[in-house]
Amino acid sequence: MSALRDALSDLPDAVFADLLESETSYLLVLDLPGVTAETAELRVEKGRLVVEARRDKRLPAEFDYVREERPLFLDAEVPLPPDAVADEAEASMERGTLEIRLPKREAASERTIPITTGDEDA
Repeated sequence: MSALRDALSDLPDAVFADLLESETSYLLVLDLPGVTAETAELRVEKGRLVVEARRDKRLPAEFDYVREERPLFLDAEVPLPPDAVADEAEASMERGTLEIRLPKREAASERTIPITTGDEDA
């Protein structure tokens, strides 16, 4: 999971992220001001979570930009943790906050594996 943690620190300055973990899932929270569910796309490609978003920026007619620091497009890619189940991921967006819940694969239960010998029935 350190690759995911490192990737979050490399996100564009316009994107703030929190990573939370429970026994059963990860929760990635991205602050994307000005972005709605309709202007964001979330997909998995080659073991990476890809977020492409577009801000809704309205410029009042009587104003011109003197300085523009908030990019219109916000794109980010982060690696998925190896135990995350991307096919069961869920996402929600509320007031510019995107929450992505990634369930973890269940660990195989402990069991004893019988060992047979090759000289049985000899």
